[in-house]
Amino acid sequence: IVGGRSSCSSGKGRSHNGAVKYGFALLKGKANHPMEDYHVAKFTQLQGHELGLFAIYDGHLGDSVPAYLQKHLLPNILKDEEFWTDPNRSIFKAYEKTDQAILSHSPDLGRGGSTAVTAILIDGRKLWVANVGDSRAVLSKNGQAMQMSIDHEPSTERGSIENRGGFVSNLPGDVARVNGQLAVSRAFGDKNLKLHLRSDPDIQNADINSNTDLLILASDGLWKVMSNQEAVDIAKKTKDPQRAAKKLAAEALNRDSKDDISCIVVRLKG
Repeated sequence: IVGGRSSCSSGKGRSHNGAVKYGFALLKGKANHPMEDYHVAKFTQLQGHELGLFAIYDGHLGDSVPAYLQKHLLPNILKDEEFWTDPNRSIFKAYEKTDQAILSHSPDLGRGGSTAVTAILIDGRKLWVANVGDSRAVLSKNGQAMQMSIDHEPSTERGSIENRGGFVSNLPGDVARVNGQLAVSRAFGDKNLKLHLRSDPDIQNADINSNTDLLILASDGLWKVMSNQEAVDIAKKTKDPQRAAKKLAAEALNRDSKDDISCIVVRLKG
């Protein structure tokens, strides 16, 4: 299902053997521009392995960059010949290569940008998570929330921005912004800020076993109003992951989140 236009969409699916189930929900925020969050949620067979592919891309200044990422970022990771031997390196290279491609396609892709959080589940046993920006992945281990990504916020990455000749503004009543504009300190695209902006991902991995029950990926429309543990607690109560994702999105809206809200819940044990 392609992300984009409608004000809300949701769906679900499962792995080939039915052991892992996922559901997603996307809600358009209260801003008066079209939805700028895109997602990926699917299982695919590759070289005798089963891969669960999950991603949230939260765009800004238009939806062309998140739409491009939806189509290209995960395939670029999987196309890399080192993926099966050194996933860490493949993910790193593919993030870099994809950002280069976006910058070289700019005028067509406009001046916008996007966050990314990607999760690749290999044979239901190994999880690789990478992110750029403030979309977040949270794993539940025995019901305890573990953050699998790092929020790239201007206030925490001020040093790297200033080293590149940029600045971080902190106006009263507003969040910290790179050069007074962007509220994340790493992003894909954003050609006019790129000198001062990193796009290298943070990468983490985890073994999936009987203790790991849930994975949640969501854009900051959810995390601005909810802690990691609250999200895990809400999702755990609902067996069906599509209903869990819808519940999380509805709760974020209920707590007055103004942003687009996208959420994927992966139930790791049948």
